Amino acid sequence: MKNQGVLKVLEEVERWLADRSWSAADRPLGRLLSAKRAAGTTVSVVLPALNEEATVGEIVEVIRRDLIEGLPVPLVDELVVIDSGSTDRTAEVAAKAGARVVHRDEILPRIPALPGKGEVLWRSLLVTTGDIVCFVDADLRDFSATFVSGIVGPLLTDPPVRFVKAMYDRPLGQEFEGLDAAKAHGQGGRVTELVARPLLNLHWPQLAGFVQPLGGEYAVRRELLERLPFPVGYGVELGLLVDALHTAGLDALAQVDVGVRLHRHQDGQALGRMAAAIYRTALARLARGHLVRPELTQFERGPEGFVPHTYAVDTEERPPMQEIEEYARRRVA
Repeated sequence: MKNQGVLKVLEEVERWLADRSWSAADRPLGRLLSAKRAAGTTVSVVLPALNEEATVGEIVEVIRRDLIEGLPVPLVDELVVIDSGSTDRTAEVAAKAGARVVHRDEILPRIPALPGKGEVLWRSLLVTTGDIVCFVDADLRDFSATFVSGIVGPLLTDPPVRFVKAMYDRPLGQEFEGLDAAKAHGQGGRVTELVARPLLNLHWPQLAGFVQPLGGEYAVRRELLERLPFPVGYGVELGLLVDALHTAGLDALAQVDVGVRLHRHQDGQALGRMAAAIYRTALARLARGHLVRPELTQFERGPEGFVPHTYAVDTEERPPMQEIEEYARRRVA
């Protein structure tokens, strides 16, 4: 009986891969514009940004050029960069490129902001209005508008689909020159392969078909997004995916191949902290209990040997946005 259960899950994932995995080329831009105009759907694109002056401007420029300006119907109605405390020229560069820039601390000031990507994504719901909200990381290089149009596409053409993640190759950068090109081509998602994928396969096998479960590029119908809690830190992607599965069901989820994702890679210790936050997010969803020690100790070699550094693991989550009174008042208005 146990083996039959495993086979049933694998068959469900196989069916999902056939029915809910697409290429961006499957939906040409003209088809998306026609569907958008017919349904009257609006689209917001959000870029969470922290010290990304080197890349955020090009991303904004490409989205404006290819998906807003010169089209019979703009695919993107709203382009917002949420600055989460940059100390460089991120806000200035983004605004000059044509984005609306909002500082994280200006949103919902009665609740003091916590550090973390998930915090920024959660707050972005209060300063955007689109029926579809599309998140894009601000550190991407050689950015293509397909990263937006590809994942927004199924939400415009297929009403049952409510949550779409991008899938792509993630080659390692020049900092890993010791690897040959073939080996480095798909090895950029180290936390995905070492932490997230084993967790999902073991505990949420319905999600085993996602190629990039931790990817920062995904589009979601607002009516679903506002019902989900948001881990404030790096666990946000895994948390949203798992909660969307339980809230909407597997057939409401999809993924789209958008090609190759190039971005800045973090060092091993930063990845360790990311992995701890993701593991904690999974634990919270498995058994909403308390962590014995929500901290991670890592080591760096100093002049006199290894020195321990202890970091807090993200343990905060923001409630579903529909429970926030300011958001509810805005909807009534």
